[in-house]
Amino acid sequence: MRQAIGDAGAGRLGHYSHCSFSLDGTGKFTPLPGANPAVGVVGSPEEVLETRIEAIYPRSRRNAVVAAALSVHPYETPAFMTFPVDASLPDGASSLE
Repeated sequence: MRQAIGDAGAGRLGHYSHCSFSLDGTGKFTPLPGANPAVGVVGSPEEVLETRIEAIYPRSRRNAVVAAALSVHPYETPAFMTFPVDASLPDGASSLE
């Protein structure tokens, strides 16, 4: 996942690429009729260990980054949140100092 979204343009900070942050947690869901779950069975609540991955990207790369994530994610319907973030440094500051 990290490689795919990084290759699509996520995680660029200064002279670094593929930057991300992750947090492990428990995902809970119940597959409904018509679902084809990668984990669990239809009609039965499921809990799985999951990793939330966060990475910044230019707004212009959003579709490419989401498409890259979808292309490698094992879930039938993965959850995504995208929102604008200002990751710029204050005027006059340099990340290379």
